[in-house]
Amino acid sequence: MTQASVIPVDQGPKITARQVNVNASAADIFALVADPHRHHELDGSGTVRDSTVKGPDRLKKGDKFSVGMKQFGVPYKITSTVTDLADNKVVEWQHPMGHKWRWELVETAPGNTQVTESFNYGTAKVPAMITAFGYDKKNGEGITKTLEQLAKRFA
Repeated sequence: MTQASVIPVDQGPKITARQVNVNASAADIFALVADPHRHHELDGSGTVRDSTVKGPDRLKKGDKFSVGMKQFGVPYKITSTVTDLADNKVVEWQHPMGHKWRWELVETAPGNTQVTESFNYGTAKVPAMITAFGYDKKNGEGITKTLEQLAKRFA
């Protein structure tokens, strides 16, 4: 079995984005992304914890949800707000510090979806801190692992 190729996508300055083709319908992928209780199933960064999620099972624009995280051995919780959502196409949420995570799904053929995940730190309250601490690159690595896992899940 060949591993899916995750490729960088240029979406402009202060946006880290990656893309992969997945052998699944947009609806199946959307079901994972639009349910914050399942985000640990997607996470390639190793920071999302599965047991501490509060929020609806199916997100809609304006919803808030909290996810337990762990980084550098320190547990913490993040409450994000859904800023964009279109069924089977887009899920985007904003972190309290202003940056956004976005998933875009384009079903290119029945059972095949182009998935783009992006981290937009141009909307962050202090975008210079993102690059100073290397989170643009670190999040790019996490996105790549996330998309590899997603493609493997539906292989």
